Amino acid sequence: MSPTNIEKYGAFATNTVIAPPPVEVVDEAKRILLDALGCGLAATSSEYGRVGVEYGKILGANGDEATIIGQRDRTSVHGAAFANAELISALDLAPINLPAHVAPYILPITLALGESRHLSGARLLSAMSVCLEMCFRLSKSMDDLRDVSEDGKPATPRVFGYASMVFGLTAAASMMKDLPENATVEALGIAGSTSPVNSLRPWQMHIPNTTIKYGLGGGVVTTALTAAYLAELGHRGNKLMLDDPEFGYPSLVASKRWDPSGLTDKLGVDWRFPTATSFKPYTQTRTTHATLDALIQTIHDNDIKVEEIDSIVAYGEAWSAKVPVYAETVISKPYDAQFSFKHGVAVAAHGIRPGKDWQDPAVVFSDSVLNLMSRVDWRGNPNWGSAVKGDPLARPARVEVSARGKTFVGERSYPKGSTSPDPSTYTTTEELLVKFRHNADGVLSPEATDSVIETVLGLDKVEDVSTLTALLRPELTTTR
Repeated sequence: MSPTNIEKYGAFATNTVIAPPPVEVVDEAKRILLDALGCGLAATSSEYGRVGVEYGKILGANGDEATIIGQRDRTSVHGAAFANAELISALDLAPINLPAHVAPYILPITLALGESRHLSGARLLSAMSVCLEMCFRLSKSMDDLRDVSEDGKPATPRVFGYASMVFGLTAAASMMKDLPENATVEALGIAGSTSPVNSLRPWQMHIPNTTIKYGLGGGVVTTALTAAYLAELGHRGNKLMLDDPEFGYPSLVASKRWDPSGLTDKLGVDWRFPTATSFKPYTQTRTTHATLDALIQTIHDNDIKVEEIDSIVAYGEAWSAKVPVYAETVISKPYDAQFSFKHGVAVAAHGIRPGKDWQDPAVVFSDSVLNLMSRVDWRGNPNWGSAVKGDPLARPARVEVSARGKTFVGERSYPKGSTSPDPSTYTTTEELLVKFRHNADGVLSPEATDSVIETVLGLDKVEDVSTLTALLRPELTTTR
């Protein structure tokens, strides 16, 4: 009998422990790791991050196994993983890998298990890579948020989310726990049966928005850890979860499309996730980024002052233009600003440095920003469907800024941070270092920040992951 897809994924994870991924794959995992760590550091003072940390400590009780980013005391593996998932997610600034933000969930698992088990940096990077690759392939097999109909109109799924990440996360947890192949297979089967629901669409359609976006970040991390631990203890999983379209995983998450042909094709030979990585300069949903890029460039090129702006018409992705959570203009918490398209445009027009500063309450609730919001009109780009049908990476954007009695126009086809036909959109490692230093400022000392960078970029040569996690605890870095 042929191996099931679950069994093939189990073999992939186990074999990658023995034979690490190619250098270029490992290098991209390092870049993702560094960026995600910085996002966690930047969120330590946020309300969203604080809640995650507090619950992580409750969950971890008196454990002393793993580090919560930016905290002095350690806690349990499960407590640290939960807290770090919430921290890295908090500012919506973390890197994106298909199907969406994977780094905020894979990094906490590998860090906590790596620290507690004193595993090597190479093992952590291998586990990250396996997770990211599996997540990419599963996302390509099911519905996509940016699907386009034959006539070029948005075909947004009624039910959608990123619960399928649970398989990649569980594979990584199994690798970090040194589970044998048969136990890894069981863990993956357990993960499919205990997967979170796909909850993104109700989050988008109901206002005010909630802090449960794709689902609870710490929750999916805990699900993956639980699956690996239960398999180790003897639980049995469902090996047919990724082979049965009627009663298997696609039906559980209501995916209308199921194309398993790419799940295991050239698996372990053709690594596909690196070219689909996106790094985020803004604490705003990725949907707005090409539009924000175009606006910032237009204002800079024409030296437009905020007080000169009469109105801004911004054109973005057609599927999202009338989604309630993105059209919201009531900003009661900094978190609301991450998803209000008009607020993002207003902040960008003020020339405020992209990144964590956009979540500073002084910026979020600035009278000038809130006043400009009322003069912003966000519309779906009429060329979006045809552009995406021609190139799925396309995110065509346009802005029209009315100022000084004139209309200044800017356009972009791809946002900064992604690999695209435009080489300038690629985020270099040097640009990531600048972003990381800004995110770490105020949490780590400059010396500690440099040490984290050096350790991450050389992580494949580090013998014990705790070398890295120790640098993330303030009492060991003299940060204040």
